[in-house]
Amino acid sequence: MSLFPMFLKLEGRQVLVVGAGKVGAGKIAGLLDNGARVRVVAREATPAVRGWARDGRIELELRSFSVADLDGAFIAIVATASRDLNEFVYREAQTRGVLCNVVDVPEYCDFFYPAVVRRGDLQIAISTSGQSPSLAQKLRQQLEKQFSPGYAGWVAELGETRKLVQASDLPNERKRELLQSLASKKALEAALAEAPALVATKGEFA
Repeated sequence: MSLFPMFLKLEGRQVLVVGAGKVGAGKIAGLLDNGARVRVVAREATPAVRGWARDGRIELELRSFSVADLDGAFIAIVATASRDLNEFVYREAQTRGVLCNVVDVPEYCDFFYPAVVRRGDLQIAISTSGQSPSLAQKLRQQLEKQFSPGYAGWVAELGETRKLVQASDLPNERKRELLQSLASKKALEAALAEAPALVATKGEFA
């Protein structure tokens, strides 16, 4: 299986979630964190999901799935205990051109949730194409040790400095040299040294 890695903007996009148990609630929380418009269809829902509905953060319909629920969906997430229902939703999504992920069922997934290391705007995603989520999580834990929380502030500073450099009258070649030097290992260590409470791992940096 060959997968194309990318980071997707979900801000304002409509996402359908079928199932609102513990697993579904976890997926909904991640979608909300990324600004998606979430519509949930499920026969039962956890207190957390019901709370989001009461607060107006999601649209919740406590009923059985209908194929019309896929209308207008950008992507669909399926998290139910019924294998037959999971497959049915996936097949219907396929006919409508809606990308679908059936949680923990790789053969019914158009995309996979990676294990993610987040340090502010820095995100490192790890995927095993659904073959071993446990390995992906172990690799995430290793990378979390290598990339300390100090990276968040450093990446933010790099972004602001990049804007200034790009807006300057310097020659393009000089701009590239400056930006490359700012992203060097030496610059990283200097930046992290200014925050002594954060311990940076002296790992390989490129």
